[in-house]
Amino acid sequence: MDGKRFGAERLDESTLLRLTELSKLARGDILKMTTLAGSGHPGGSMSSIDFYLVLYSFANVSPRSPHDPNRDRIVISHGHTSPGVYAALGRIGFFPIDAAIANFRKAGSAFEGHVEKGVPGVEWNTGNLGQGLSAGCGFALAGKLLKRESRVFVTMGCGEQQKGQISEARRFAIKYDLNNLTVIIDYNCRQISGVTQEIMPQNIIKNFESDGWHVLEVNGHEFQEIYGALRKAALSPHPTMILAHTIMGKGVSFMEGKEEFHGRGLNLEEYKKAVLELGVEENLDSYRQMRQKSESPYSPPKYPVEIPSVQTGNPRTYEKDQKLDNRSAFGNALVDLGKANLRNDGSLPIAVFDCDLAPSTKTTAFARQFPDYFFQGGIQEHNTATIAGAVSTVNLLSFFADFGVFGIDETYNQHRLNDINGTNLKLICTHVGLDVGEDGNTHQCIDYVGVIRNLFGYKVIIPADPNQTDRVIRYVARTPGNFLVAMGRSPIPIILSEEGSPYFGASYEFRYGQADLLRKGKDATVITAGGMVYRAIRAWEILKEKGIEVQILNLSCFSDLDTEAIMRSARTGTIITYEDHHVQTGLGSLVGNVLAEHGLPIRFRKMGITRYGSSGKPDDLYRMQELDVDSLVKTVMDEVNGI
Repeated sequence: MDGKRFGAERLDESTLLRLTELSKLARGDILKMTTLAGSGHPGGSMSSIDFYLVLYSFANVSPRSPHDPNRDRIVISHGHTSPGVYAALGRIGFFPIDAAIANFRKAGSAFEGHVEKGVPGVEWNTGNLGQGLSAGCGFALAGKLLKRESRVFVTMGCGEQQKGQISEARRFAIKYDLNNLTVIIDYNCRQISGVTQEIMPQNIIKNFESDGWHVLEVNGHEFQEIYGALRKAALSPHPTMILAHTIMGKGVSFMEGKEEFHGRGLNLEEYKKAVLELGVEENLDSYRQMRQKSESPYSPPKYPVEIPSVQTGNPRTYEKDQKLDNRSAFGNALVDLGKANLRNDGSLPIAVFDCDLAPSTKTTAFARQFPDYFFQGGIQEHNTATIAGAVSTVNLLSFFADFGVFGIDETYNQHRLNDINGTNLKLICTHVGLDVGEDGNTHQCIDYVGVIRNLFGYKVIIPADPNQTDRVIRYVARTPGNFLVAMGRSPIPIILSEEGSPYFGASYEFRYGQADLLRKGKDATVITAGGMVYRAIRAWEILKEKGIEVQILNLSCFSDLDTEAIMRSARTGTIITYEDHHVQTGLGSLVGNVLAEHGLPIRFRKMGITRYGSSGKPDDLYRMQELDVDSLVKTVMDEVNGI
């Protein structure tokens, strides 16, 4: 980069004149693209445009190298102001401005209705308000861990400050001394429904100050003030928030201060009146022709996700006389990863995040041995999920460990946005299913399979025992992409082969998408996963004594099913799925889809959770829902006998 970040003490007159001219043109661009598209958010774009121009002009970003690893990161949290972002970036030279105007909100275009990081200069897909500061914290944290000199700037709306996740991010930034982080808030005092203070009163300045932030106030339409505040923030030893007093719809008299124009483009008559007042060219017809003819095509370069190369170390093998919970195997594998990747200078390419559950998620040993790479987010799951996602895109391997009900159910929206942003997050969730036991139904995460499978980029893995868990953790560490590895709470036996040795032992290599035939049989197949596997094997032993031979198939990969293994299992004539998940959205439904799609005429039965559990020992809870070993034996016998 060229090191231009806010170097001069003040802007000279020629620069001020240039910014003033760009501001006028950019406001015209905003109105043209939203009028042509027939939708969009011109009001906030026009109140934010002046600080967008200053940011993109003087932060350490460049159209010549928009993806330089050492660049500053500018995160647009109020992503609905995309017309303003595209206008600023286009006018500064990141891409042809005509392409943005003609193709805004057009299907297939890079210039979507909310900012997308396919556009050079945009670092994070936003639109769901309240998550941008968390992403900014992630980028700022990554910069510190990687010892980069980059800074992070997060732009936000004032109505957005009502979101609780922002307070989580503010505290995290102070705790971890993210003094390379600056926030600038578009304080236009308007949101969709009216005046911000009437919609939900808040004291934005006091909120930031009470958490330890340095606060500045500026006129958000005075370039010298904006520049001066951003320069002070860049030199400050503290995280800094700049409150920019602005006017919604600034620059067009009939739009100014009107919440009506938060999310409404102008009609043709209004548009002509506005551009006349601005003093910019009225050339909407030419852009309409470009849009109709698909002229000014623009294919942005692919946004690079930096993925580190990691060593996975040697797998551990737990022997047959050991009884261990999968979460402890995860914790041990995590320490192994730390040791295998420790560099001569003491640095690690790994960051581990936890939300006040380290003793239970078994991240304590890693935290003790590698404290500089362990981040305790407190009871702030939404913020932590987003930070962990952002960190995972900047040359660091990111693990987020949590209980299933918090790390999945509570943070689904954050993971959805992570997935849209193409993160490389390793989400490790313990305490799933009825196996959570005495904590009761509020903590028994039984729906996670259906929830996470809604996300196109996430892969779900549910290991069967500590040995498979160890190998799965090492696999996801070296494999790009978002993964959920889910496991229960209780210690479980080591899964053995029929010969009595650990099935997932020294000779076993985890292959994603491949099921494991643990026991052979001709009369029926039980397809199972996770903590139910050893129960299925116990049922196999009982059934064998009764003269019934069943296959036991461990299906650990729920996002990419081993269809061939399911088809082979169907040759037994009967398939029973046996799981610790919601019976309508878990393993049974996935297997049922395969059977239906291939038109296989077999007997099929789903055994899973049919109602919320209660508080009690896991074995008692399984018995209450007819998921214990005896119930599985009876179900198999009924199906085999045609009952």
